[in-house]
Amino acid sequence: MARRAELIFDARNSVGESPVWRADEQALYWVDIPARKLCRWDARSLVVNSWLAPEMLACIAPLPSAGGWIAGMETGLFTLTQQPDGQLGSVRLAPVTHTQPGMRFNDGRCDRQGRFLAGTMVMNMAVAANAGCLYSYQKNSGLHTLLEGIITPNGMAFSPDGQTMYLSDSHPSVQRVWAFDYDPATGTPSNRRVFIDMNLFPGRPDGAAVDSDGCYWICGNDAGLVHRFTPSGKLDYSLAVPVKKPAMCAFGGAGLDTLFVTSIRPDGVDLSDQPLAGGLFAIHTTVRGLPEPALGAL
Repeated sequence: MARRAELIFDARNSVGESPVWRADEQALYWVDIPARKLCRWDARSLVVNSWLAPEMLACIAPLPSAGGWIAGMETGLFTLTQQPDGQLGSVRLAPVTHTQPGMRFNDGRCDRQGRFLAGTMVMNMAVAANAGCLYSYQKNSGLHTLLEGIITPNGMAFSPDGQTMYLSDSHPSVQRVWAFDYDPATGTPSNRRVFIDMNLFPGRPDGAAVDSDGCYWICGNDAGLVHRFTPSGKLDYSLAVPVKKPAMCAFGGAGLDTLFVTSIRPDGVDLSDQPLAGGLFAIHTTVRGLPEPALGAL
């Protein structure tokens, strides 16, 4: 089991997402999407730094080189490097032609072989437009479409052996997590089936992580919970965080046994009952996570 969630940093992020642990630095990185910020928390010094991106920055995965990132933003995929002046140097790897205006990338990460998979969404969730797509990028073949017809793609994760892909649609009208058979050799998902119907559990399915036991951890947005599901889709247990909108979780720490959780601080809402909304939290667990794969050279 696990202990209670503790505040690591009162980040006050509008939309804190995409936490990634870099073991070589003993540091956690994450993004604040509308603020266009990449943030870094150093586990040894406890110092927090941030860098500004030229566009909304939604999801990141490490590059093999120290300090570099691949990122899904508004107009495509970019490589990012941290600059001394607090800016992010950016080079566009692959432009994206969105299916309609007002879209950006959302959730994404690398598969176990180093392909970067990321989904797009219409930023105005009220229109419930199923215009989102799931894309895959690899250096030798560029960007190509894997799936279409998604409203709010989220919950991207892979089983320890890389042969199962998880993907959710967190829009209130859907609230489901799917599992796919995933071919590690080709990066092709197939045999889509419902893994978790989150309409039966508290919270909308937001960002996710997989532990070394193959269990799937998903943030229950609006419910202040992080759920752990077994590989068969059975709820194992739920952990509370002191905010209503946990957004994404990731394992890190020296033993990969700390679950870091980012969160959302909504505008125009009375936050007197959740003053730490938008903060970064840590839950020390008795299970271990898996190292986050870097972009490969497939």
